[in-house]
Amino acid sequence: MNRSRLSAFGLLLLLFLFGGWSPLAAQPAQPPSATTEKKETTREYSLPPDKLEKAIAYSRARNWLHFADELYGIALLVAILFLGLSAKFRDWAEAASKRRFVQALIFVPLLILANDLLSLPLGIYSQHLELVYEQSVQSWPSWLWDWTKGELIGFVIAIVLVFLLYAVIRRSPRRWWFYFWLASLPILFTIIFLTPLVIEPLFFQFEPLAKRHNDLVNELEKVVARGGLAIPPERMFEMKASEKLNSLNAYVTGLGASKRVVVWDTTLAKTTTPETLFIFGHEMGHYVLGHIRNSLILSSFFALILLYAGYHALHWMLRRWGARWHIRDISDWASLPVLMLFVSVASFLAEPVINGYSRHQEHQADIYGLEVIHGLVPNSSAVAAHSFQVLGEVGLDEPNPNPFIEIWIYSHPSISERVAFASSYDPWSNGTPQFVK
Repeated sequence: MNRSRLSAFGLLLLLFLFGGWSPLAAQPAQPPSATTEKKETTREYSLPPDKLEKAIAYSRARNWLHFADELYGIALLVAILFLGLSAKFRDWAEAASKRRFVQALIFVPLLILANDLLSLPLGIYSQHLELVYEQSVQSWPSWLWDWTKGELIGFVIAIVLVFLLYAVIRRSPRRWWFYFWLASLPILFTIIFLTPLVIEPLFFQFEPLAKRHNDLVNELEKVVARGGLAIPPERMFEMKASEKLNSLNAYVTGLGASKRVVVWDTTLAKTTTPETLFIFGHEMGHYVLGHIRNSLILSSFFALILLYAGYHALHWMLRRWGARWHIRDISDWASLPVLMLFVSVASFLAEPVINGYSRHQEHQADIYGLEVIHGLVPNSSAVAAHSFQVLGEVGLDEPNPNPFIEIWIYSHPSISERVAFASSYDPWSNGTPQFVK
């Protein structure tokens, strides 16, 4: 299940304004033991023949699904425009009330629901793959309820943003792209702030990490002290992922007072204490190195460029096809799928750049994780390398991904790269650690 089951449009707006915001790094697995040490370093990621065949099949299926989902989403918006559905939804909204906000309450959910219901078969197939390849254990009723909750959350977010967008367009037809960008930033920062407090608990149960793993918290505090960062135990959480998932993960989420590190219970159940310390060190690296801040700044700048380009693209497309789509002008509610279409195409084409930047951040966090536990964990490089090996086994990561797929889709370096790097990283022999001296 996706961490935030927002509707297509709600998620799209979040994506193009804050494209760098996503779950950060997932790591290891092995039967838990506080005393286990790795005697030999895993130097190359490999899988036994039966699991290798399964991993390749799973990777290929997910890769095809990724591109199919992106292209189908674009085709769907084109169909909504050429079939006149957007104009029909606008007519229903305007017939119901002359008040703009009431019209938004009608038009936006109708458009989102039509788009998402038509996209539902691909979502169902995606969940089917996760079940077949044992990444998910979630029942279909539970999955459908999560999808429904995501739709309702998306309705609320999208109604507010779309109403704001068209209010700005009506007031400033030439500068709406800039004023909407300014007005939407505090709203979306608020959404990101509230996500771990309000949205995520609707899908998973969370509890303080210290409640069941106090000894682990004590060890984690040593890592925190080593990194010179104040992350109190009350900002460390365990997520009950095992109710729905078999996969492993940990991530940083939230902003300011809501910022926290979350570790899935599947990870805690299958990792040794040294491995968990490495995972935490990686996540702490995202704090210390300012990755969330930097991603928000860069993606906000990207959003401004995208909105400016969207302003020109919207005018061009409406001049060319507006009459055929029964769209009166840019202030018409029915023009919304036109802007969505432009953002969808631009976001798809920008994926290699966004994911390349993400891979850079994740590599930096790997380095930080290795450096911050050095001296606290025996044979830290071996621990990290073995962690990546087991993560790959659990997540069915392909050892040798296609270079094109890796560049376009991968938000993290491949498991093979991470194992090789962790096993060979030794800046201490010549006194050149990058982040933790």
